[in-house]
Amino acid sequence: MFSPNGPSLRELCVQALSSVEGGYDRLAEKFDHTPFRTPDSILHATVQELSAAGPFHRGLDVCCGTGAGLTVLDRLCRDQVTGVDFSAGMLGEARGAVPRATLVRADVRALPFTGGFDLAVTFGALGHFLPSERPALFEGVHRALRPGGLFAVAIGDLPTRNTGVYWATLGLDLAMVVRNTVVRPPFVMYYRTTPRPAVRRDLRAAGFTVETVDLSADGGDLRFSLLLARRPAMRYFDG
Repeated sequence: MFSPNGPSLRELCVQALSSVEGGYDRLAEKFDHTPFRTPDSILHATVQELSAAGPFHRGLDVCCGTGAGLTVLDRLCRDQVTGVDFSAGMLGEARGAVPRATLVRADVRALPFTGGFDLAVTFGALGHFLPSERPALFEGVHRALRPGGLFAVAIGDLPTRNTGVYWATLGLDLAMVVRNTVVRPPFVMYYRTTPRPAVRRDLRAAGFTVETVDLSADGGDLRFSLLLARRPAMRYFDG
């Protein structure tokens, strides 16, 4: 399905009936041959946008998957780049994407980092978290960044009702609700639970200042934005 090297319909069904971790372990080898990988056009646009905000030394890819975001950090960061994911299969694929990266297997809802990074990114992962789980995720990224550090969140804007993408994402989300009602463990992947205003609100609640940049230039049905969330720099006051 999708391409000669992509997963079959049977493999996708097996993935959907697994846990999130188990499903991505199964799909890892073929993931980059599916439409679920972040498009190269969005990765390139992110590099162009962030280049002006650097220089950066240490970068963190949150939910790095097979390493698409690590390729962005590899181009932007002078020193260490780190990817974190809880799927061993996806991390195995990421090793080949950016050999110099440090890879950490962990649940990003409890990131094991405190300070040190001046750039963090995430691509295509927020749908794997229920809205109630985003605060812990964003607070962990805030802790992982140094004061003044930047968290870049690439996010697809919700499609309008008169597009095929609107009905496709609605149908997929409804199917996921039914699946998670009758099958355990749940497979959390929703397309309509991350509207940009809600994500911006949660980032601000975690202590970030946020600005939005439009990454889309092709006029397609699905448009992407880059949320630039910055941890405020420390201020010093004379006594």
